[in-house]
Amino acid sequence: MNENENYLKNYNSISEDIRYAANSIIRLKILAALYEKPQNVKELARNTNLNYSSISVTIHGLELKEFVHRESNRYYLSNSIKIQMANVLELKEVANILNDFFNITDGHVIDMIPEDSVSELFLLRNAELMESGGVDAYKINNHIVSVLKDAKEVRCIMPFYHVDFNKRFNSLIKKGRYVEVIVSDDVLGIYEKKSKIKYLSSFKFKNNFLLIVTDKAMILGLFKDNGFFDQNRVLSSRSRDAILWANNLFKNFKKKNK
Repeated sequence: MNENENYLKNYNSISEDIRYAANSIIRLKILAALYEKPQNVKELARNTNLNYSSISVTIHGLELKEFVHRESNRYYLSNSIKIQMANVLELKEVANILNDFFNITDGHVIDMIPEDSVSELFLLRNAELMESGGVDAYKINNHIVSVLKDAKEVRCIMPFYHVDFNKRFNSLIKKGRYVEVIVSDDVLGIYEKKSKIKYLSSFKFKNNFLLIVTDKAMILGLFKDNGFFDQNRVLSSRSRDAILWANNLFKNFKKKNK
């Protein structure tokens, strides 16, 4: 049994309380910071890049669950939670993954990512933050087009319409490749008119996220807090683990939106 299978086996056997901790990026990031050392709210804000409001609400919930306690304005993990998080969820490793993952999620809308996918963030350990700008302003766009061009099968969550991506979808369908796309209600009509996608459905939420997963690669893009999609930063990987995470995210999101 490999490391990831061990992780999933352990995760399935742990208590609902620990699932509660692991199934929120914000909760998990705060717990990861407190795992390193006790901190006050100001220190948590500085070390996690979360706003005071998010920290206040989350830390209050963790106190009610007796995950943390406060001494002299600093918050400490309870001994029982610290042991469980360290041994079962390998929190220190998850914290390292979160440091990389939050390079793209800081200042971005992350609430739409299903909880089941949050708990599997460890699968993204080899993902790469890809950024465009300056001399290569079309780096992200070209990367996505390239990934779609080489695909044998594609599953996507598309919160907007993009001409180049739709051309790739239609080209793949013409070649007999499997293409399934879940799009925002706002652009469903455009896709129905301009795409040849047979497996097309929609979701109602705005400021969701972009997900592209093929047999060879995965790409995740997020909206900024101001409501605009961040076209200059995506998380991308060709690793088997990241592709597994992305496929699970697609399934979780599809199930959630039935």
